[in-house]
Amino acid sequence: MSRIIALLIVLIPGIMAAYGIKLLRDLFFGILQPPIPSLLVQFILGVLLFIGGLGFTAGFIFYRDRKHNKVQKRFSKR
Repeated sequence: MSRIIALLIVLIPGIMAAYGIKLLRDLFFGILQPPIPSLLVQFILGVLLFIGGLGFTAGFIFYRDRKHNKVQKRFSKR
């Protein structure tokens, strides 16, 4: 059960990051998504979703690896 919860914890921010990339790709081609009022707002939302999702996923993986002593010495807990 704990593995399923861990998968969901990583999967939800991953989906957010993928949607952020989709918003940025649509911005590049000039496609405005319906609930978003302007391309500038779409750009800001896309960057925030991408950076937030990627950062959360990377932090989760780093925390897990540090707990299992799979990181370099300078990143390990003292």
